[in-house]
Amino acid sequence: MEAKTSEDYLKVQKMKKKVLRKQVRAQHTLMRHEGIKCVSHATQSLVVANAGLGNGMSRQQLLRILEEYGAMETLLMPPNKPYSFVKYRTTEEAKKAFNALNGKEVTLEDCDQNIVLYINFVEKVSLQNAVPTSLPPGLMVIEKIISPEEERRMLESIDWKADEDTQNAQKTLKHRRVKHFGYEFRYDNNNVDKDKPLPGGLPEICNPFLEKCLKQGYIKHKPDQLTVNQYEPGQGIPPHTDTHSAFEDEIISLSLGAEIVMDFKHPDGHTVAIMLPRCSLLVMTGESRYLWTHGITPRKYDVVQASELGQKVRTITADVGDLTLNRRETRTSFTFRKVRRSPCNCIYPSVCDSQKGQQRPVQPSFPQNEMEASKLEQEYVHKVYEEIATHFSSTRHSPWPRIVEFLRSLPTGSIVADIGCGNGKYLGINEDLYMVGCDRSKNLVDICGEKHFQAFVCDALSVPIRSGSCDACISIAVIHHFSTAERRLATIRELARLLRPGGTALIYVWAMEQEYKNQKSKYLKEKNGSKNKDREMNTDTAQRPLNDQGPDNSSQDSAWSDQLLNDLKDESCGAKLVTDFRLPVHTNRTSFHSQDLLVPWHLKGGTKKKEESVDTVVVPGGSKELQELSPVFHRYYHVFCEGELEAVCRSLDCVRVQKSYYDQGNWCVILEKL
Repeated sequence: MEAKTSEDYLKVQKMKKKVLRKQVRAQHTLMRHEGIKCVSHATQSLVVANAGLGNGMSRQQLLRILEEYGAMETLLMPPNKPYSFVKYRTTEEAKKAFNALNGKEVTLEDCDQNIVLYINFVEKVSLQNAVPTSLPPGLMVIEKIISPEEERRMLESIDWKADEDTQNAQKTLKHRRVKHFGYEFRYDNNNVDKDKPLPGGLPEICNPFLEKCLKQGYIKHKPDQLTVNQYEPGQGIPPHTDTHSAFEDEIISLSLGAEIVMDFKHPDGHTVAIMLPRCSLLVMTGESRYLWTHGITPRKYDVVQASELGQKVRTITADVGDLTLNRRETRTSFTFRKVRRSPCNCIYPSVCDSQKGQQRPVQPSFPQNEMEASKLEQEYVHKVYEEIATHFSSTRHSPWPRIVEFLRSLPTGSIVADIGCGNGKYLGINEDLYMVGCDRSKNLVDICGEKHFQAFVCDALSVPIRSGSCDACISIAVIHHFSTAERRLATIRELARLLRPGGTALIYVWAMEQEYKNQKSKYLKEKNGSKNKDREMNTDTAQRPLNDQGPDNSSQDSAWSDQLLNDLKDESCGAKLVTDFRLPVHTNRTSFHSQDLLVPWHLKGGTKKKEESVDTVVVPGGSKELQELSPVFHRYYHVFCEGELEAVCRSLDCVRVQKSYYDQGNWCVILEKL
């Protein structure tokens, strides 16, 4: 009996240790993803790990679990995350839920999968909602285009078991069942054989529907190709753009049997998820047809708005207070196209297969004077970030812990300027500060405005803020975009001008040494198999420069910067200083071989070839069904050697280097204004 009691005790202690380990891991995940720190004392707010939309927990089920322990004020469920946030009306109710649920095993509804909940206290429940998005240009969704009876007849007209030996070319693909009429769509080359029409043409039952579309003006030409796809729950189609040379402008798709969420993505990274109701018609023309990719993510549940589930067509926004899961059902799509008989001459040549092979721009040279430096930065920094702003912002949402630590260490009420704030990732970290941001990119500043942050457009070399008015400044991943030593020095001098005596500035720049003290940076570690392949994790940490106007440098500073350049030539960190030849194009996720270089930014995810072009490259898709053209932009960088940033800072007699360190592939300093 005593042995059994002892064994039970050991099991209980082992389970307690496991729960504690999982709790700590959940704390680290939350800090890394959201910049939110868990606390050891009881509060009204809890984070519930393993109970998020990302791992199959619906809002309805989680509400039932949490309501047992008290009245809730808020339940926030971020999209695609494995955790949720709840705020109870009282701390006592939150403690009751914590004690009852931490380490508790529950079964997810509909899938009979068991999960264990891990709970932590947090100070506040506050997540930024995404701004509502509009439909891509040229896209329409018409609800109830056909009646339920018409839907039934069209579905019954497709016999998936019969006609297997006919030339209608029934296929069973990895992602769904498919049948072609008129012409067979070839998934090996994303095209059709225009000289080999299938016998029989389109099914007669489609004629009344197509006549209605012509009469209503949804299409201008009667289609001659039809693809019927049937999707079971969990199946989908890879993101793609229908080949320009294969089909005319209008592509229409009828959704039968069930509703579905379809994902659209612009080359700059901007995404829109759209609910397509049952018996609705999707019409893609113009930009939505030629430029945006569309696809269906293979999953058994869609993330949708809980309050309007099944009610109407709408874009799905990240309203974390109103998201839930909607179980998919079997859906059949009828997609109609008109085969193109001449080359495509659309206004999107960079992604058009009919117009590929245009002349490529010549790579720029290292600047020899102030005018050339300004021009280089205008073309390979300013313009690039204006073009990629939305995509760039979508990859910059996880605050870096040591930057968060700096901001949270500042006294309450401090005035802080984020010089090169980008999408405002750090502007909302500490609500006890008065923070203002500025950036050279108008599009990134607009994103800050959508998040209700205070930000304005300006140049990092000339910031319109009164001298000595800031308690602190941050400059994260900005100064490495300036192309001469003089301009980099002038930017730091401008930061110092903004600070009051005793004020501090935190500066981050990209490091030449991506392997430091026998440890590879995250940038190198993610070379193969990155979890988010369209995210270029910290080719800058978060922000762009704001350089356009030339600095007013003294002859003393110019002499110093010349000396610094000469010193660096003598004390190389394994790199070639580019001074008299064209800037090399860096291969992403590899070590640097030059301090001054061009770094590619791919607007689309997927497997990338080695960069060969400064405008576009052809990229193999992730499956035989997909092949896309991937626009590429090149950004200028000067990566810093060890000690270089400190040397630049120490050349200014108005500041002292309070601290310097290396952080995940970046050299960092904290300056104090004297």
